[in-house]
Amino acid sequence: MFRGDLTHSGIYAATGVPKLKGVKWSFHSRGEIISSPAIANGVVYVGSNDGNLYAIDQQSGSKKWSYATGARITSSPAVADGLVYCSSYDGTFFAVDAISGKLKWKFRIAGERRYTATHLHGSLPAGEAMPDPFDVYLSSPAVWRGAVYFGSGDGNIYALDAATGTVKWKFPTGDVVHASPAIADGKLYIGSWDSYFYALDASTGKELWRFKTGEDPDIHNQVGIQSSATVSDGVVYFGCRDSNFYALDASTGQKRWSFSNKGSWVIVSPVVQAGKVYFATSDSALFNILDAHTGALIDTIKFQWPIFASPSIAGNMLYLAGQDGKLLAVDLTSRKPVWTYQTDGSKQYLRAYSNPDGSPNYRAVFTSDFYDDLIAGVEKIRTVGMILSSPVISGSVVYVGSSDGNLYALE
Repeated sequence: MFRGDLTHSGIYAATGVPKLKGVKWSFHSRGEIISSPAIANGVVYVGSNDGNLYAIDQQSGSKKWSYATGARITSSPAVADGLVYCSSYDGTFFAVDAISGKLKWKFRIAGERRYTATHLHGSLPAGEAMPDPFDVYLSSPAVWRGAVYFGSGDGNIYALDAATGTVKWKFPTGDVVHASPAIADGKLYIGSWDSYFYALDASTGKELWRFKTGEDPDIHNQVGIQSSATVSDGVVYFGCRDSNFYALDASTGQKRWSFSNKGSWVIVSPVVQAGKVYFATSDSALFNILDAHTGALIDTIKFQWPIFASPSIAGNMLYLAGQDGKLLAVDLTSRKPVWTYQTDGSKQYLRAYSNPDGSPNYRAVFTSDFYDDLIAGVEKIRTVGMILSSPVISGSVVYVGSSDGNLYALE
């Protein structure tokens, strides 16, 4: 499931790739792979924007089966008890047999949609409702004690019977929920685009507490929670589009501390290990290391392109992917990149949309403040082969998807 476990730790008991040899295999789909892969019993499961859920042999990279949902899959699958669970942009949640790829059951929500607001990011015309093109992920499911949990574009958080798809409970929020639920000690933690972060009883759906983040009533740029929380040692950590990174007491919802990213979104889920929190930012493209107890900045590494994909750790290496289509392995002792892998799409198109110093050339992409030009620009820049999928480590291989349509297995 997303980030490897119910708490979204992002820490994998694997050797990883301390030294990159090359590509073990790559699997090509007909659409962007934004979904992060899930691995179970020698099979890699991943969704694609071509509308298919794929099962791929972990060793060879050959397709075992595909299931056509009819719309983009930007959620990351969860695998449990012989079933694969995922959401699609057609407003359907699917449970598919993990071996055969046959549909077990499906559940329709009230209607999937992206976060929508007027004057979005300062775009014109100011009074027009605009879907946010940076709301790229669907909620990835979590499976716990016979139930499967996920957020939805209809504003609800759902708990379904994992075997049958019948509703156990649903909890309404004030807007789209595309963050993924984390579960710890019987509590479910998730943020919404309504600017609140929620803790619910996972068995009943009863609200335990909520925490208010920032608002942006004019251009709706600095509002909403896309980051999926990580729970560690009684603390919930998550980023927000209000540009803050938060640490809340998991039992009470009281703020332990917050860290300001000075206007830059935090979309990633963090990694917490050995008293340190690791996370990256969007526009400012910073990789920050904080003291997990105090929020004090320990170190920061500057990159050039925004980072949406969440970092992962295996052994002493942290794997971090950016919108420039580059996956980096960072040594946690020296805090320096050890190797870099560049996607095929990035090799082909990155230079066309980069400044001489390697930073994004947004002037070449976004030609005006009109909303249509924003959408056109986003489509252009996605051709770079950017990595929005979070890397998953199994054994001595790192698996990651790209907007160039490939799922890469790197060893």
